[in-house]
Amino acid sequence: MAEMSNEVPNSVIADLRFIGRTGGTVKRLGGFKKGHHTLPDVANEVTNAFLGRVCSGELESEAEGIFQRIRAGIGYKRKDISLTVTSPLAVLVAKDFTFELLYALDESAPAEFAVTKTLLDLKDGDLARAESFNAVFARMFTELSFTLRQGVRAESVVDAIEGLDEDSELTVDYPSDCSECTISVAGVEAQVRCTGASIDMVFPRAGAPTELLNQFAAVRSAFRLSKDLAGLIG
Repeated sequence: MAEMSNEVPNSVIADLRFIGRTGGTVKRLGGFKKGHHTLPDVANEVTNAFLGRVCSGELESEAEGIFQRIRAGIGYKRKDISLTVTSPLAVLVAKDFTFELLYALDESAPAEFAVTKTLLDLKDGDLARAESFNAVFARMFTELSFTLRQGVRAESVVDAIEGLDEDSELTVDYPSDCSECTISVAGVEAQVRCTGASIDMVFPRAGAPTELLNQFAAVRSAFRLSKDLAGLIG
């Protein structure tokens, strides 16, 4: 992962991923034949393989559309970008990043599917702020996920926030076992979830990469209120 003008410090963050999620019902996929196919009632290896067959048309079409937008929008040449589709997964590898498009059954409602779009392995930090790059990925991502180089105990994060002044711009919620915690930052729409291994920012609406990074900058600034929290994300 490239250093993004000190926005995402490599010293504490191993990688970052921009994630977007959509979905739909299996019966509306082009490959699903009513009267011939049966809707899945469980999500497992076999039923997800079935999903891979019936979603192949949608996956190929969407992946090709994204490929063309990236190629034209960023100005890549043939040698700079490639696309591999092995339904239910499409992987686009560009010289500056990787983009994945994955279809999977919803475990809680197997008759529905989820589509996860992930931008990862960003090598050129300046690209994340480029207008052309953000135009390609406009209104696509609702999560920004950071893998921490060294894990952190959620209890320590909770204690650090609860130890701040009562008028602090940080508040925290957590389950009784403190397996993770969710942090709210005044003025920031995203919820910040700490799982111990990662920090995940979840946004109420989809945006482009630079919009998510702006919100991360605000969170990072708020974390500097505490020496322990400042060390968490640099």
